[in-house]
Amino acid sequence: MNNLYLTDVAVDTWVQDGPARMEDLLGSVVLIEVFQVNCPGCFLYALPNAIQLHEKYSDHGLVIVALATAFEDYDKNTLENLRQLVGTGEVIGETLKALNQRGLLVDHSKLPWRLPFAVGMDRIEPDNEPVTEERVLAYARQLLEQFDQLREDQQQAIKNQIQTFLEQKHMKAETFERFSLQGTPSAILFDRKGTLQDVSFGQVAHKQSAIEQLLAQN
Repeated sequence: MNNLYLTDVAVDTWVQDGPARMEDLLGSVVLIEVFQVNCPGCFLYALPNAIQLHEKYSDHGLVIVALATAFEDYDKNTLENLRQLVGTGEVIGETLKALNQRGLLVDHSKLPWRLPFAVGMDRIEPDNEPVTEERVLAYARQLLEQFDQLREDQQQAIKNQIQTFLEQKHMKAETFERFSLQGTPSAILFDRKGTLQDVSFGQVAHKQSAIEQLLAQN
């Protein structure tokens, strides 16, 4: 994980703005906010928080990229629905349902805010790799550094869950898997040299302080 860099982030399509190459962002502190279109928590918490961070720190050297991915619900987490989101503000699926229930949408289908930074789509391809014991074990160790220290029954329960997940998974998202993300929303943070500094899942309280520390470094 520590050997990953900004240039390891794979963007298949830029839907809004975006650099020609990820290395064009070197010199800035870069936050990659990874989300799915069909992810209510991403729109309730992570993306609004990213907008606040952008407004507070963009003039001080922070660049934020919203990267849509797909590790489930492949019929909803699509490039087409991402384009619709960016172009019109319309949300779909569980996101639509959750935000509508809370009265957070305009005309019952559109966000009252827009993403003020670059938005891209992760590189997603068919996953035809066979689900072997070796693959399940490698996935478990990648996901949990302490996997080999767990009791045998705990290891087996985790491996069973992973096997079920891999057997149902027919697509793979390159950035999501390369950075061993656990779900969405996730955040990937790089320093000004493009070196990976932090990967977090969900709402992590230390994100702002980590950004401030990196911005303070020359």
